[in-house]
Amino acid sequence: MKQETVLSVRSLSLDFETITGRIHALNGVDLQIGQGEVLGVVGESGCGKSSLALTIIGLLPVPPARVLSGSQVLFKDQNLLALKENQLERIRGTGVSMVFQEPLTSLNPIMTIGDQVAESVRIGLERRGSGKSAELNRETKRETISWLGKVGLPDPERTFVKYPHELSGGMRQRVMIAMALAAKPSLLLADEPTSALDVTTQAQILRLMRSLIDEVGTSVLFITHDLAVVAQVADRVAVMYAGMVVEEAPVTEIFERAMHPYTQALFESFPGEGTKGRRLGVIPGGVPSLSNIPEGCPFHPRCKYATEVCSRERQVLAEVSPGHRVACVLFPERKS
Repeated sequence: MKQETVLSVRSLSLDFETITGRIHALNGVDLQIGQGEVLGVVGESGCGKSSLALTIIGLLPVPPARVLSGSQVLFKDQNLLALKENQLERIRGTGVSMVFQEPLTSLNPIMTIGDQVAESVRIGLERRGSGKSAELNRETKRETISWLGKVGLPDPERTFVKYPHELSGGMRQRVMIAMALAAKPSLLLADEPTSALDVTTQAQILRLMRSLIDEVGTSVLFITHDLAVVAQVADRVAVMYAGMVVEEAPVTEIFERAMHPYTQALFESFPGEGTKGRRLGVIPGGVPSLSNIPEGCPFHPRCKYATEVCSRERQVLAEVSPGHRVACVLFPERKS
C-alpha cells in the first residue's frame, strides 16, 4: 500500500536581503514526508535547518526573506507558498504545528498554562464540530487537563493555573508539545526542541514525543544537530549542508552506510559506541558563508575526496539504492 505524502518540498530556494548583501539560506531543497513518518533533518548550525521549517509554516518576514521562483511547499497537494496570510492562519495549529527550541520565549508570560494549551484544544474541538458554547468550554478544559497529564506534567489541575515562569525548562517544553499536538495536526515541525535541556530530561522528552506522535499519527519534520537524537526519533534522515540536502536515507541505513563525504565526516566526529580510546575525526576548514557559497559542490573545499569536477559542477540528489539519495560525484552508478 502506497504511503500518503503529507509534505513535499520541491526546489525550495530562499534568500535574505541584508545590508551586507544577499544570503542564500536554502538552495534547491527537495524532500518529502509520508503519513505518520518522522524525518530527521541534521546538519551544522547555519546550514538552513530552521529557515526550512519557518519557510514551510510561513513565519519568515518578507522582506528580508524572499522565496525564489520555482519553489514549492506542498502540504497535502496545497502549495503553502501561494497562500495569503489569512489562509495560512487557518492551517497553522490545525494542519501544521510547530515546537520551538526555547519554550520560554514562545509561551505568553501573562497567560496561564491552561489558557495557552486550551487555545489549541479548542481549535481541535471546533474542527471536530463539538457542541454549544457552554459544553465546548467544559470539554475544552477537560481535554486540556488530559493533555497536561499526557505530557507527564505532575498534578495537571494545579499546572493548569500556573504561569510559564513557574515551571522548569523541561516542564515548559512538555507544555509546548501539548500545545502542538492537542489539535492533532497532520504535520509537526520540531526545531531542536530538546537542545536546551539536560541529557536526562532530553531523553524523557524524546520518548514522550515519539509516543505521542505515534498515538496522534502526526507526520514530523524533526530538526536537530545531534545524531543521537536522530537515532532515537527518526524513521528517515536528511543531511543538510550550506542550504542543500546532500544525503537522504532510512535512519538505520544512513548509520550503517553513510555515503556522502560530509555525512561520513559527521559520523567520524561523533562520539558513540566503539569510539572509546580513539581520537574523533575533525572536519577541516569551516562552514562556508551563505553569502558566498563555493561553486560546484559546497563541501568540496573541506572534502578529502574532492576532484576538479567537484569545484565546478554541483551534483543533485540521485538514488543510489532504494530510498537512499546522495548528491555526490563519487556515485556515478545510480538507479534510474
